[in-house]
Amino acid sequence: MNRLVIAGTHSGAGKTTVTAGLLAAFRKRGLKTQPFKVGPDYIDTSYHLAASGRAAYNLDGWMLDSDSILRLFTCGMEGMDLGVIEGVMGLYDGIGSTPERSTAEMAKLLDTPVVLVVDAGGMSTSSAALVLGYKVFDKNLRLGGVIINNVGSVRHYQLVKAAISSYTHVPVLGYLTKRESVRLPSRHLGLLPADEIRSSAGIIDELAEMVERCIDLDQVINISENAGDIAPVRPLPAGKLRGPVRIAVARDESFNFYYRSTLEMLVRQGADLVFFSPLQHDRLPENIDGLYLGGGFPDVFADKLAANVSLREDIRRRLEEGLPCYAECGGLLYLTERIVTVDGKKYPMAGFFDGQAVMTGCLQRFGYVHIEFAGDNILGKKGQIARGHEFHHSLVEGITSPSTYGYPGMIGNFLEICLNY
Repeated sequence: MNRLVIAGTHSGAGKTTVTAGLLAAFRKRGLKTQPFKVGPDYIDTSYHLAASGRAAYNLDGWMLDSDSILRLFTCGMEGMDLGVIEGVMGLYDGIGSTPERSTAEMAKLLDTPVVLVVDAGGMSTSSAALVLGYKVFDKNLRLGGVIINNVGSVRHYQLVKAAISSYTHVPVLGYLTKRESVRLPSRHLGLLPADEIRSSAGIIDELAEMVERCIDLDQVINISENAGDIAPVRPLPAGKLRGPVRIAVARDESFNFYYRSTLEMLVRQGADLVFFSPLQHDRLPENIDGLYLGGGFPDVFADKLAANVSLREDIRRRLEEGLPCYAECGGLLYLTERIVTVDGKKYPMAGFFDGQAVMTGCLQRFGYVHIEFAGDNILGKKGQIARGHEFHHSLVEGITSPSTYGYPGMIGNFLEICLNY
C-alpha cells in the first residue's frame, strides 16, 4: 500500500492546500488515490473529495484504538494505487504538551513516510533550522521530504531549498507560491466547506496545475513507495438485524458533518440510510426507524431552516412520538426552540428541546472529552464512558429536559462507539 503523510509545521502552514493539490494532480495522472485525515475534521475532507473524487476516512488516535485504525486504513486502501494522509495541526502536536495522538504518532503507527509542509513566508536560511528541528525531534519518524509553501518568487524558493538541502539533507520536493486565487476561504470553524464554494472546482484545477508545475510528483510517489508493511487486521463482521432499519440522515449545506466510516458502519450493520435536506424537504422520509442530525452550520442557514416550518413541525412531532434520534453539534442546535445568531437575530427551530442556542463570537469549547451517559439511550447504558470531541462557538441555554437526553452543548462523536462495538 503506497502511502504518505502530509504534515505541517503548524496549523495554517498549508497542509490542506498541498494535499488537495496533490490529490488533484494524482487524479489527472489516472491514479486511484484514497485520502485520509488525521483527527476529527469534517471540512478538510470536503476538499479531499473535491480533489480526488473519493470521500476521505478520518483516523483519530483518541477515538479509535490501534487495531481499529489499522482496520479502517487497510479497508480504505483496497484497490487503491496510493494513500494520502493529511495530518492535523503541527506534526508533533498531540494531547497536552506531548506528541501523543499526534500526526507523528499516526505516521509511526502506519509506518508511513512524512512530507513536511513549511510556510517559508518571511524566511530563507531560518527554514533550515526549522526543518532540522522537526527531523531530530523524533529520530524514529521517517521524514521523507519537504514542500515549501507561501514562497514569494522562484528566487525565494531557490534560497530556501539551498539552505534546507545543505543543513538538513532532507529532500526538497517543490513549492507553492503566494496566490490569492487558490487561497482556501475560512469561517469560524475553519475552512469553508468545499461544497459551499462555487469556485471550488476552479481552485482545485488551479492547484493541480501549480502542483504539476512546481512539485516533483515522481519523487513524491517514490517516497510513498517506501512505506512499510502493515500486518493484516481482521475485518469487522457484518450485522445481523432482526428486520430492516431505515435511518433518515440530514445532509445538505446546513448539515454535512459526518464521518464516512460511521455511515459505512451503519450500512454494514444492515441499516438503510435515507438522506434528506432540512433546507428543501418539507417532511421527513416515510417509514423511518431513526433520525440522525449531524453537525454543520445551522446558524449560517438559520433563516432558510426557520422558513421550512412544515419540516420543523414534522420533526418535533415525530420525536415526541418516540422516534429514536441522535443529534450532535449543529443537529442539537436545530432541536432547540431557536437559534440566536451573533448579530442578535432569533430564528425558530424544531423546538423539541426548550431553551435556545446562542452563537457567540469566540470559541467556547475545543478538545477531546470523556462522556459519561447520564441515562440509558440509543448509544449505550447509564454510566457507560465514551469519547468525544468538542469544537463550537455556541452555547445552549435553558434546556430543562430529562438528563437522559444527554449533556446540552456537547459535540458528541460516536465514531469510537460504532467502530468498537
